[in-house]
Amino acid sequence: MTLYIGREASKLWKRVCAETTTEIYLLAENWKYLLAGLILQYVHGLAARGVHYLHRPGPILQDVGFFLLPELGQDKAYISETLFTFIFLSFVLWTFHPFILKSKKIYTVLIWCRVLAFLVGSQFLRIITFYSTQLPGPNYHCREGSKLATLPRPDSVVEVLLINFPRGIVYGCGDLIFSSHMIFTLVFVRSYQKYGSRRFIKQLAWLLAVVQSFLIVASRKHYTVDVVVAWYTVNLVVFFIDKKLPELPDRTSGAALLPLNTKDKDSRTKEENHKLSNGNSGDPADWRQRTQVNGKTLEDGNTGHPDTAMNGV
Repeated sequence: MTLYIGREASKLWKRVCAETTTEIYLLAENWKYLLAGLILQYVHGLAARGVHYLHRPGPILQDVGFFLLPELGQDKAYISETLFTFIFLSFVLWTFHPFILKSKKIYTVLIWCRVLAFLVGSQFLRIITFYSTQLPGPNYHCREGSKLATLPRPDSVVEVLLINFPRGIVYGCGDLIFSSHMIFTLVFVRSYQKYGSRRFIKQLAWLLAVVQSFLIVASRKHYTVDVVVAWYTVNLVVFFIDKKLPELPDRTSGAALLPLNTKDKDSRTKEENHKLSNGNSGDPADWRQRTQVNGKTLEDGNTGHPDTAMNGV
């Protein structure tokens, strides 16, 4: 038993080291995209903080979802955040599974480049939308009489830039249309839908996205319109950006992604030259039956009338 555990631990360690080498190479190639995506996440948070200064509490707007779904109340508002945290952490852990599992379909660095592109595209539209019209927030801390509903004029630019993280994010007001929680949820679900391998998890992920939508409205964190707009906007953004981005390399073929070193390149060059000197290009497509007629080589597609070629016609 001890021998088996030791052997498996050794295999796992080699797998982690090999994957780390590959991901470091990819990180060196794509760090600019990841850094830009992370910076724009901060810009999105800064924009959400800025609109809080413009928020003015008022009567809660008439909403179909508020009529149909019972209000959870402040003491149960954590249910929505708990489900979102579960979805968020589950996706993050899945993106790092190539370091551990033998069967893998994605590269961690490349999948996050793609995910950040989807997030940034959706958040850019979100910023434009919630700055266009500020609705009175339906959340408990955004209602009339709450001290958190409005923010006093900032004393300095630094106060705005620090965005009072994480309290400023959790207790924000005014950034309603459309739901940021649904942006993350739908981007994660769609990414797993395309690159995940478990059908049951894909179906469960969509179910959780629907449940998350209802919980957001029931906890009064957003109006129903915020969730509805997120559903079609995020899906359209992901669809169009995904078509513009290059497809991820297919890991199921087992093709190496790392560049060859000098020794490997020289060895491959010698092998190819040897094949060419023997009249074989090394391409499996060229390993075809050939027939020589009057000093000419006829391939499979040209062997229909050898007699005609012999007669010089």
